[in-house]
Amino acid sequence: MKSMTGYGEAVRQGRWAKIGVQVRTLNHRHLDIQLRVPREYLSIEEEIRKTIRQRISRGRVELFITRSPVNGQGRKLELDEDLLRQYLSSLQRARRRFGLKGELDISLCATLPDLFRLREAEVREEDERGLVLRSLESALKNLERSREREGRHLKSDVQSQIRHLRKVSVGLAKEAVRIALRLKDSLLPREGGNALELQREGSEGAGLNFKGDIHEEVVRLKTHVEELARLINEREPVGKKMDFLLQEIQRELNTISSKVPQLSVVHLVLAGKERVEKIREQAQNLE
Repeated sequence: MKSMTGYGEAVRQGRWAKIGVQVRTLNHRHLDIQLRVPREYLSIEEEIRKTIRQRISRGRVELFITRSPVNGQGRKLELDEDLLRQYLSSLQRARRRFGLKGELDISLCATLPDLFRLREAEVREEDERGLVLRSLESALKNLERSREREGRHLKSDVQSQIRHLRKVSVGLAKEAVRIALRLKDSLLPREGGNALELQREGSEGAGLNFKGDIHEEVVRLKTHVEELARLINEREPVGKKMDFLLQEIQRELNTISSKVPQLSVVHLVLAGKERVEKIREQAQNLE
């Protein structure tokens, strides 16, 4: 069992750049991937999404990738020599023509617009692609460890609730046997009586107020509880399957309470519903 919430990160450095990957996951009904990547890596965004989908099936995934150039491999300052040559030629012509005084020196270059420009270092896409994907794999492994740790805590709590559900199932099974015996006794014909009247009188005399036997519902309830106990030991994502089973358990409990609204049965049904709600709260955190 894995929780849908977790965090993982990884940093790797190559020849040209250092790549940092941070990934966190949150609860969500479906898989929702949100990427924040440098524009240099837009060409491999779909490959990043594919890698995530191979490891995560449910939850909101927020992924952040940062790129820092290695020292000496960052932005380059370039001098536009052609433009400088034009500036100097124009200034010399102006000095001769208008009789201007003064020398042309290096300090003048700092005041000339557009003479210098910053150029981003060329991204070596093929080299950095592998670096990004390896960083992503490491971050996802760390994320998985985080989600498994949280999943173990959730599993422990769900197992505790399942033990209580089993006790409820056993209690309802005993009630089902007791009710079946009383119903059978109430239907035994007595000398000189009409069978239909005897059934009504027997039910009223026994103080019973129910619509029928609950044996089948109890059997299905026990089956669903055991399936739930088996399900939490699977290595595959179990969140959606657990939601379905909890709905089935809730349905059986509702049917039982409607057919036999006796106090002893109602108490057991309420106890079962309480456990179902506790498991459902945890299932919302499971992948």
